[in-house]
Amino acid sequence: MKLLLDFLPLLLFFVTFKYADRQPDWAAAFATEHLGFLVSGGKIGPEEAPVLLATVVVMAATIAQVLFLKLRGRKVDLMLWISLALVVVLGSATVYFHSKTFIMWKPTLLYWLFASAFLISHVFLRKNLLRKMLGAELVLPDYVWTRLNWAWVLFFGAMGFVNLYVAYNFSLDTWADFKAIGSTGLIILFTLGQGIYMSRHLPQEEAATEERKP
Repeated sequence: MKLLLDFLPLLLFFVTFKYADRQPDWAAAFATEHLGFLVSGGKIGPEEAPVLLATVVVMAATIAQVLFLKLRGRKVDLMLWISLALVVVLGSATVYFHSKTFIMWKPTLLYWLFASAFLISHVFLRKNLLRKMLGAELVLPDYVWTRLNWAWVLFFGAMGFVNLYVAYNFSLDTWADFKAIGSTGLIILFTLGQGIYMSRHLPQEEAATEERKP
């Protein structure tokens, strides 16, 4: 359930963009009628309508995600608050200025903020964020936690550059595919790799317990 909730805004962005991109004239008319009061000039063209509609949908979905968690009495993770702030600020700029640039920078800024959090906490605060999140469940040597932390710093840093490379060197349609499928796939593969690396350094008794879990 949590996994679905986490990926729902991204899924809705992808579906909305693809649907509107197949019928840009309709999308432009619909967006102008319902969102014209939010944009500079009051009119939205066929080329920009798909990404603007998708941006509004992802903004609404992220806000709804936070409200759902609050109403259920659940904790809203700091990363979700950061994502909400970025999507509202950059999404609003995308809609008002008719510019895809702002929302295309959102993943990069989010990745770099994640990388900075892991980096700053380790270098300046002498704390390992990954260990803080998982240390209660996993017992690993200090050097392993350090390597894992640096791996996340490098991964998120690289993902930020990859997003910009795709955004500025390929079509908007290709970027939307990468945002929804490519980046998600890379994160899943990286997380699996981290899990495999962790399993090799677990104490023997704990590793056997992990293997027996369904």
